[in-house]
Amino acid sequence: MSNQFRICNKCKAMNIDSLIPKLKEIDDNAEIIVGCQNFCGIGQTKAFAIVNHVPVIAENEEELIFKIKSKLQN
Repeated sequence: MSNQFRICNKCKAMNIDSLIPKLKEIDDNAEIIVGCQNFCGIGQTKAFAIVNHVPVIAENEEELIFKIKSKLQN
């Protein structure tokens, strides 16, 4: 089963230009879906991704990548 990453291109705390390459480094075969994820309140101040249907929220992009890697190792 391949991984799925859902990220928002509208939230102010997100920079998809830098986030997408980092997600591809984690899993080059993952499906990356970009669009509104209805996390607008959280996305104003925190980085987030929905990883295999489970939200992962962090203070910044670096912490988000760390949390995603940890989640996928479990």
